[in-house]
Amino acid sequence: MEPINQVTSVITPLDRKNVDTDQIISKEFLKRIERTGFGRFLFHHWRFDEQGNEIPDFVLNKPEFKGSQILVAQDNFGCGSSREHAPWAILDYGFRVVVAPSFADIFHNNCFKNGILPIKLTETECDEILSKGLANPYSVDVSLEEQTVTGEDGKVYSFNIDPYYKEMLLNGWDEIALTFKYDEKIAEYEAKRIAY
Repeated sequence: MEPINQVTSVITPLDRKNVDTDQIISKEFLKRIERTGFGRFLFHHWRFDEQGNEIPDFVLNKPEFKGSQILVAQDNFGCGSSREHAPWAILDYGFRVVVAPSFADIFHNNCFKNGILPIKLTETECDEILSKGLANPYSVDVSLEEQTVTGEDGKVYSFNIDPYYKEMLLNGWDEIALTFKYDEKIAEYEAKRIAY
């Protein structure tokens, strides 16, 4: 995984609640075995009509949000099935950070395992950021080290994160890489075990 610390970007304001994993990546696109290539299907049924044409008023299709790395949404983001394809699609599309008042637990954990920083802010704070982003393109600077989201207007929002996940993201470690931190101790244990 790529390490993550500072992310500065215009936000993509997805002003919707209860965005489930089937809306994030619909079941008909789950046939790939790689973790890549899912970004083009992100929010497919909201982004495209039945003929495959972009729906102009959907937020991801607006030119001012192209290249955005920060998605801001409402409550209960990532609910529904436990498919890990949802964070794969989000990351492959280009988002490194998702901000919402709450996340479904499995989706939340899958974000950390795939190098995405899920930030929980209060509903009031998310509403404020969303309203700014819907009025005009609104840039924020996310600092994982400082645990802050700082708006271009100087407004600072603080967030909490488990130290375990913070260390993982700052170093770009997945759970396998974390195991390799203890490589010497594992080798010592194996040597002792073989000796008996």
